[in-house]
Formats: sequence, structure tokens, C-alpha cells
Amino acid sequence: MPHSPEIGFVGLGNMGGPMSTRLVAAGYPVAGFDLADSARADLASSGGRSVDAVGDLAEADIVILMLPNSDVVESVAAQLATLMRPGTTIVDMSSSEPTRTRRLAERLAGHDLTLIDAPVSGGVRGAVDGTLTIMVGGPYTDVPGLEELFARLGRVIAVGPVGSGHAVKSLNNLLSAAHFWLTSEAIAIGIQLGVDPEVLLSVINTSSGRSGSSEAKWPNFVLPATYDSGFEAQLMLKDLRIAVGLADDVALPSVLGRDLVALWQAALEGLPPHADHTEIAKVLLARTSGSPASVATTP
Repeated sequence: MPHSPEIGFVGLGNMGGPMSTRLVAAGYPVAGFDLADSARADLASSGGRSVDAVGDLAEADIVILMLPNSDVVESVAAQLATLMRPGTTIVDMSSSEPTRTRRLAERLAGHDLTLIDAPVSGGVRGAVDGTLTIMVGGPYTDVPGLEELFARLGRVIAVGPVGSGHAVKSLNNLLSAAHFWLTSEAIAIGIQLGVDPEVLLSVINTSSGRSGSSEAKWPNFVLPATYDSGFEAQLMLKDLRIAVGLADDVALPSVLGRDLVALWQAALEGLPPHADHTEIAKVLLARTSGSPASVATTP
């Protein structure tokens, strides 16, 4: 691949780890930073270069951020802003707050840096397989090599100006959280009535009630009781709050969205701090006469 841009990658966790590894495998020179020594070691073992500080990535042509929230994104961007070469690009693939993304883009423009927001959907499996949906806000086609880079990670959908990607991601997760909650409620009710959850799912998945929760999350993470989708419940709650805030911003308050925030918040109080978002099903299953383990089916 001629003239591959040099890539810096900040955040090598559940999503950033496999994404950066895919870029290395595709021939990109990738240097990465993460607070966890093990994450940096994993990148190095895949052929990437581990660095000891964010500032060590300042010579990259494109720096990708995959971080927990806007606070961390802004902190990292501030470290890079005065160090990166004018004309280079920061790509925020985190789930950040759209209004803060737009303000950050303005601040970075003052340093002659471009900010593109490009959050993703598809989970850890999508990151590993390169099948993510990438929701891009901003003029990404103006950045040399960025379109080809995105193609290595998944399918790009241009959704509007900078900040739009983060808005769309939060709205998508509003729907995802709603149908996961309702799917889990429906299955908990079915168990109480003596219906095998696999049988119930087989009906739902060939009927109008199907969703990503019934087709993927329940079969892959709840039925086998692994609860390891790689996306934390706290991060889902963060995205819910962003989406509800957007509804308020446009004077279309989301009544169901607000209720959903309250439901997820209450459920999280009974889960460990870094619980996977699919563990919400445990809370709903525990309300039946059985326990979370009762979801398991007989081989």
C-alpha cells in the first residue's frame, strides 16, 4: 500500500486493541498508547510500536482516539494540539458528546488541525472482523488516506458535519438499550410462564419483535452466561444520557428515553463497576422466581 499515513492510536482496549491490530495487519505503521502496560504489549506483539506517552504520537499523520468519554478525549487532544504538525488530523472514534466535539473541532482548527468524529457500532466482534459501522461526521474525504483506512475497519456512513457522528451513535444506542431491556423483560416473563428462552427467541427472531438484542446479544452473551460483549453498562448509560440531552436540545424531550436512563441507572446499582452491558439481563432475570442461571438451557 503506497504512501500509507503514519497512524497514532490512543486507547488500546476492547475496541481499540483489535482495531489497531487490523491496521497493522493491513500494512499501516501504527504507534499506540494506553495506560495499561498489557494493552501496549499486545500492540507491540502484533507488529505495532508501543509508546510511553501521548506526546510520542505527535509526529503521526493521523491520530485515532478510542477513549471512554469527552473529558478524556479533550485531555488527550489538548496534549496533542501544540505538538502535531499543522495540517494533520485527529479522529475521535469514541462515543463523545456532540456539542463538546464541535467545540473541540473549533479549538483544534485554531492549531490548523482537523477533527473528524467517527464512532462505531458492531462490538468487539466487528472490531476483530473489520465489519464495524463507522458513523463519520466531518469532511473525512479531504484527509489523505482516511477513507482507505476506514475501509480496513468497516463500512463508512457519512452522517453530516463534525459532531454528527457522535449524535447518531448516541441515538443508535438509545434504541439498542431500549430493545435490550425489553427483550430481557419479555424473556424473563416467558421463563416465568414455562417457555424455554431459546424457543421464545426462535419465534421473536422470525417475527416482528426481532432486534440486534434478540438476534445477537441474547444468543451470544446471555444464553451462554458469558456476558462478555466488550461494552460496559456504564458506557451505555453515558450514551443514553447524551441522546436524552440531544432531545432536550431540540425541544423534543424523550419521555421513554428519560425513563430508560432511570431504569438503567437503578439496575447498575446492583452490578459491579465495570459490568458488561449485557449483564442488565441478570437484573431482570433475578426478578423472576428463578435466578440468572435459570436462563441456561439443557444441552
